[in-house]
Amino acid sequence: MTDPTCRRPRLLARRDILKLGAAAVGGVALGMLAPAFAADDPESATIAGLKPGEYVWYPDRAPEGFVAVVVNLSDQRAFVYRNGVRIGVSTASTGRAGHDTPTGVFTILGKDADHHSSLYNEASMPFTERLTWSGVALHAGGLPGYPSSHGCVHLPLTFAKLLFSATHIGTPVIIADSHTAPQSVLHPGLIMSEGLEQQLAVDATGSGAPEDMAGAGAAVSMVASAADRSLTVLQGAQAVIQGPISIANPSAALGNVVYVLASASGTPRWTAISYEGGTAPAGAAQQALARITVDPSINRQVAALVKPGATLFVTDLPAHPATRSDGGLVILTHKVVS
Repeated sequence: MTDPTCRRPRLLARRDILKLGAAAVGGVALGMLAPAFAADDPESATIAGLKPGEYVWYPDRAPEGFVAVVVNLSDQRAFVYRNGVRIGVSTASTGRAGHDTPTGVFTILGKDADHHSSLYNEASMPFTERLTWSGVALHAGGLPGYPSSHGCVHLPLTFAKLLFSATHIGTPVIIADSHTAPQSVLHPGLIMSEGLEQQLAVDATGSGAPEDMAGAGAAVSMVASAADRSLTVLQGAQAVIQGPISIANPSAALGNVVYVLASASGTPRWTAISYEGGTAPAGAAQQALARITVDPSINRQVAALVKPGATLFVTDLPAHPATRSDGGLVILTHKVVS
């Protein structure tokens, strides 16, 4: 038996989420994307060789900035990036067969360092970080070396504590079949047009720490959907802005890319993680952002809301309200027609 906070959401199964089919990527150069740990990465052997319950943690590599977490289902690893720099990797255990951990883009909705089950003998689930109100969370738990949970992501106790201290409400968590290492995006892209970039730089000054973001109100998450040709901006659980977008070369897939607005020396910049979920392809971060434009009036509204730490999810899938769960979750589902 297990806490219901570890149960898989009824309507969310990993292979039913973010399915695009084997869509051709056209001119997108996927070969430009770096793997999560490349063959020439000096730590690749260490990461691949971690035994159940082991982890590495080196926060001094990027002592400040915003965090993004990637749970890689294929590797059963959790990767932690701060300002695009990898600061930790841990072994993990995700959902077993029939209780698959869903792939998608989530934000941390709530945190409880001393969470206990309300139904099953007060079972301890230390350092719980909720990803959905209906069941999926990161927390310390069993690590047998293979997927074994009822949908949650189990982490080593000490690593879960370290991660808990590094995240905040609104931190993006990507659960993927595979992913690329973060990369800085040179193209200013959406919401970063001339003038607005300068204003964001002023707003970002002195606000680079996660503690600041935690007290700054509801996190801002944006979804740019090629299927809907629309941009949806969510603040917490509420959609606060929606408007049309234009996509250059619309017949070519954008793929899945998550962008986090970071700040380096007061200058805002995007860091991007491309990922695969189900059969959905990873996108090319530079090209995807450069292909999207939005009306200047929408641009101004968005720029008034976003601060470093905001996330932008670019996808080919629909993003209308029926594709999102309640409670601030940013996840797109796609019903497979037989």
